[in-house]
Amino acid sequence: MDANSTTDAPSVDPIQEAREELGPLPRPENSAALGSHLRDGGAHFAVWAPRASRVELALVAEDRSQRNHDMTRGDDGVWSVFVPGVEAEQCYGYRVHGDWEPPQGKRFNPARLLLDPYARAITGGVDYNGPILDHPSHDDYELDPTDSLMAVPLSVVVAPSPPPKPVDRRRPMSETIVYEAHLKGMTQLHPAVPEHLRGTYAGLAYPAVIEHLLDLGVTAIQLLPVQHFVSEPFIVGRGLSNYWGYNTLGFFAPHAAYSAVGTLGHQVTEFKDMVSAFHEAGIEVILDVVYNHTGEGGHEGPTLSFRGIDHAGYYRLTDDLHNDYDVTGCGNSVDTSQPGVLDLILNSLRYWVTDMGVDGFRFDLATELIRDEQHHVDQNHPFKQAFRNDPVLSQVKLIAEPWDMGPYGYQVGQWGQDWSEWNDRFRDYTRDYWRSQVAGVRELATRLSGSSDVFNHGGRPVTSSVNFITAHDGFTLRDVVSYNDKHNEANGEDNRDGHSDNRSWNCGAEGDTDDEAVTALRHRQAKNLMGTLVLAAGVPMLTAGDEMGRTQQGNNNAYCQDSPISWVHWDTREEWGDLYEFTRNLLRLRAQHPVLRPEVFREAEEIVDDEGADLGRKEVYWFAEDGPMTDGHWNDDGRRSLGMYVSDEDDAFLVWHNSSGNGTTLTLPSEPWAEHWKVVASSGVPGEHAAEYAAGAQVELHGHSLLMLQATFRDDEIEQVGTAGSDEEE
Repeated sequence: MDANSTTDAPSVDPIQEAREELGPLPRPENSAALGSHLRDGGAHFAVWAPRASRVELALVAEDRSQRNHDMTRGDDGVWSVFVPGVEAEQCYGYRVHGDWEPPQGKRFNPARLLLDPYARAITGGVDYNGPILDHPSHDDYELDPTDSLMAVPLSVVVAPSPPPKPVDRRRPMSETIVYEAHLKGMTQLHPAVPEHLRGTYAGLAYPAVIEHLLDLGVTAIQLLPVQHFVSEPFIVGRGLSNYWGYNTLGFFAPHAAYSAVGTLGHQVTEFKDMVSAFHEAGIEVILDVVYNHTGEGGHEGPTLSFRGIDHAGYYRLTDDLHNDYDVTGCGNSVDTSQPGVLDLILNSLRYWVTDMGVDGFRFDLATELIRDEQHHVDQNHPFKQAFRNDPVLSQVKLIAEPWDMGPYGYQVGQWGQDWSEWNDRFRDYTRDYWRSQVAGVRELATRLSGSSDVFNHGGRPVTSSVNFITAHDGFTLRDVVSYNDKHNEANGEDNRDGHSDNRSWNCGAEGDTDDEAVTALRHRQAKNLMGTLVLAAGVPMLTAGDEMGRTQQGNNNAYCQDSPISWVHWDTREEWGDLYEFTRNLLRLRAQHPVLRPEVFREAEEIVDDEGADLGRKEVYWFAEDGPMTDGHWNDDGRRSLGMYVSDEDDAFLVWHNSSGNGTTLTLPSEPWAEHWKVVASSGVPGEHAAEYAAGAQVELHGHSLLMLQATFRDDEIEQVGTAGSDEEE
C-alpha cells in the first residue's frame, strides 16, 4: 500500500465502549458511611453513583416542599454532603444527573426523586398512576421530564437506637425447627392479639403468638420478606397487592406497613422490640431476604431508586446494554459482580445482624447472587467467600433457595459446608410417596436419611438439607390432601398462574366435603406427611398454620392475596386438634432424643457402649414386615411400607411408613434391637394400638399410616405410659 494512501478510521462500537466504561466500577472506600447518619448537629449523606455527573440531596418537608443540596463526588464514585440542623425523621431523596443513553445502559433522569439504597426507613407509597417511569409509556428510549416528587416514597433519617436483646444461645442446625410465617398473615385473624396490633411487628411479638410457638416446639421463626417492598404495577392494576413481599425496594429498611406506631423510623424500634421478645423466649429470628432482584422490575418499569442511580451499575444487562438480563422472572437481576453492589448486600446483611438482631437468613433465588460478570454460576463467587471469615456473617444461619431461573441455575447440593439448602427433592418425593405414586421404597430411605445422594459429599453435615413438605409457595398441608388441582381464580388470571404439578391427592373429593371417611383419611394423610417431615434427618421447616389445618381453598399461588385466603385462621385448631397434638408430640420427642436429630450422615455403624462393648444394634437399619430388608424387598417396585430403625447408646426408635391403602401385619424386631416396644406416635385410627408390646409381637400396621415405637432394653425401664399425641387420646 502506498505510504500516502489513507483509509477510513476504524468505527467505534458504542456498546463495546460503554461496556469498557462500565467496569469494574470503583468500589466505595468506606461503604459504612453510605446512607444518612446523624452527627455533629446535623446529618451526613452519602450515595454511590460512580457514573453520575451531578447528584442533589433533596430534603423533603411534610408539605412535600424541597430544599436541594449539591453533593461532592469522591474518587470512589461516592457523592456526599453534610447538612447542619437535620434531625431524625427528616425525609429525603436523591436526584441523580447524567447522560440519557438507554442503548448504553445510562438512564439518568433528575426528574426522578430516588430512594437511598442505604435508607434505614422508608415512608409513603407509590402512586402507580403518577410519573414513576423514567420514560413516557409509549417509548422507553425517550426521557420523561415530569417530576415524580408526589408519586414516590421517601427515605427517612433514623436516630440510632440500641440493638435487640440477643438470644441466650443460637442453636445448632440439628436442634432447629424452622417455622416459615408471613408477618401480617400470622396475626391478622388472631383472636387474642389486640385488633390495633394485628398484622404488625408488635402483633407478632404478642405473648399469645409466642406461647403458641413454644408450645408447638418451634425454635426459629423464618419471616417472609420484611425488608421494605412494593407491589408490581400489573398486580395493582387488578386491585390486588404483592402480599408475600418478594419485591424489595429497601435492603436496610423494615417494611413500613407492618409498623403499628408510625413510619418515620418507628418501624425500626418496633422491629427491634419484636426480635427482643422472641429472643427472650429462646426463639431465633431468620429473615427471608430478596437480594436477587428489586421492586423496579425491568427497564420498562418504575424508576424508584437503583435504576435511576445507575441502571448498568446495579443490574445485569444483556449484551445490547439496553435490556435487563433476567434470571429471576421478576424483570431484573442485581449485579453482584460489581464490588459496590456486593458491598451493599453484605453491609445490609451485617446491619440486620448487628443492629436489628436477627439470627440468620434464607436467600431467595440464591443462585442469582453467585453469577459472575458473564452471568455464569460460580460456587466460589466473592459473595460466598465473604461469609467464610466475616466475624458477623460467619456466626449466623445461612439457608439457600439453591436455584434461579437462568442457565445452570439449579444448584441443589452444591452450596458447601457453611450452608443449608431447601431440598425440593424431599418435598416432591414425600408427596409422591404418600399418594403411592412411587416405585418401591428405595428413595424413601434416602430422603429419610437426609438425602445423602444430594448432600453427603465434601464433609457436609446432614443438616445441609432443609426438609419441607409445604412452603409459602404452593398448597398448604391441608390442601395437599384436599385438592388434586389448583384453584387460583381469585388471582385474576383465569387460573393460569401457579404450578399444575402439585403432587397432591384429594383423598376422594375435591375441596371441602361432608364425607366422614374422606375427612378421616385427610387427617391421617396430613399426619403422615408431617411425621415424615419431623422424623427425617435434616432440618424440618413447617409452614405457619399447617399444624392446625390452614387452607387456602386450593390456591397454590397466593402471592397477591392479602386476604383471608392467605391469613392464618386460628379457629381451625379445634377441628384439626389431632394434627396439632401429633405435631407437638413429635417435635417434643425430637427435642428430647438426640438420636432423632443427627448432625452427621448415619452409616449403619455398630453401636457400642462407653466401654467399647458392641451392643448388637446399628445406628440406622431398615426393616420389612417380617424382618430386615433384603435385596428382594429393596428391588420390589410394588412395596409401599418401610421401617426405619435409628439408635445410639441410649435410645432406639422404629418408625413405620405405609402409604398403601392396605394394612399389613408387623413382627416387631427382637433382641438386640429391643426387649420391649412402646408406641409413642401413631397417625392411624383411634384405639388401634396398645401402649406396649413385647419384642417379637405381631402388630397391625394399617393402610395410609405412620407408626412410631420406642425401644426399651431393661425391664426396670418399662413404664405404663399412654401414647401422648397419638390417636388414642383423640
